[in-house]
Amino acid sequence: MEETHITWHDHSISREQREALNGHRGCVVWFTGLSGCGKSTVANVVDQKLHVRGIRTFVLDGDNVRHGLNASPQILAPLGAAYAERFGLGFSAEDRQENIRRVGAVTELFAASGLVTLVAFVSPYRADRESVRGRIEAARAGDFVEVFVDTPLEICEARDPKGLYKKARAGEIKGMTGIDDPYETPENPEVHLLSGEQTPDELADQVIAQLESSGIITEKSTS
Repeated sequence: MEETHITWHDHSISREQREALNGHRGCVVWFTGLSGCGKSTVANVVDQKLHVRGIRTFVLDGDNVRHGLNASPQILAPLGAAYAERFGLGFSAEDRQENIRRVGAVTELFAASGLVTLVAFVSPYRADRESVRGRIEAARAGDFVEVFVDTPLEICEARDPKGLYKKARAGEIKGMTGIDDPYETPENPEVHLLSGEQTPDELADQVIAQLESSGIITEKSTS
């Protein structure tokens, strides 16, 4: 095994100092659910509402991250076939695991910087989500907020914003979560959203209420 020489360097500005400056805790709010369930929509509404309140946030969207950090072999092809094969991520179970591992490492850094980090990924496997929770909460318990965007498959298929369900049903793509690949529902999410029954605005308010009740952000003044 190749020997590595890496050392963790502590920052001169602590997490607590950054959070004091922001006026709120850093955390990871992890939206999970089937494709088309409304994860990104709700995450962005939460982002907008918190931004208005002066809370420092950032949204990490699954599709956006796969354009860069977790790019596919096809996107990386200009760098050479061997490079693309080694570092590109597809949608196999192993690649999905690595996708979430990388994102988890990024969210750990964002949370440490004091940001309320809003993450919208299908993240179908329970073990992968729990691994990220363990990583985030190793620094401080309660900093990982799992949000299950619970939408019936038939509604997600009816929406089908990317046309993925149609292609999966036609046999044009394989490994589609909810069709021929499993989605493991969260067992004890901090927030359980029934997105087929309420508006994105109403769902976003439920997420914000959880952040307030857990002390991550302060409750909005009614005066």
